Amino acid sequence: MQKSTPNKYGSVAVTIHWLTALLIVGLLISGNRLDGMTDSAAKAQLLMIHAPVGVLVGLLTVLRIFWWWRFDKKPEPAGTTPAWQERAAQGVHVLFYVVILGMAASGVGMMVLSGAGEIVFGGAPGSLPDFGGYAPRMPHGIGAKVMFALLIVHAGAALYHHFLLKDELLRRMWYR
Repeated sequence: MQKSTPNKYGSVAVTIHWLTALLIVGLLISGNRLDGMTDSAAKAQLLMIHAPVGVLVGLLTVLRIFWWWRFDKKPEPAGTTPAWQERAAQGVHVLFYVVILGMAASGVGMMVLSGAGEIVFGGAPGSLPDFGGYAPRMPHGIGAKVMFALLIVHAGAALYHHFLLKDELLRRMWYR
């Protein structure tokens, strides 16, 4: 089933969720690596992967929002958690969307303002600039830390439901 039911997420939502999650983990790892790199050529090569994947995650997030808004409805709350936990979960999901879109925008902003896009994607000669000198760098770095914290909270809550509450909540976000 492509669409969600009252008890389970549909295949479109599941695919977007897990694909986005894997890509975000990869982006956090590669971004952390990029932050410490000094070799401009190696940094440019890693940016050739990091930047388009970041844009892809931004686009997947827009697709996900559009999917929920226009075509599908999320399953009903599982009913195994107190109302405050449901509100907290909703807040974490909204923060995910905000941070993902902010990270995509700040990443694109850094590439445009620094001229690095031409070096990374156009093959223009030159060394990469110090991204720290551009305004989008700070929110991009803060966003990465917030994203990491959100992932820990989100995964921790899912594992709590699966292993401690044993309420099958995690199975709702998997294929049938």
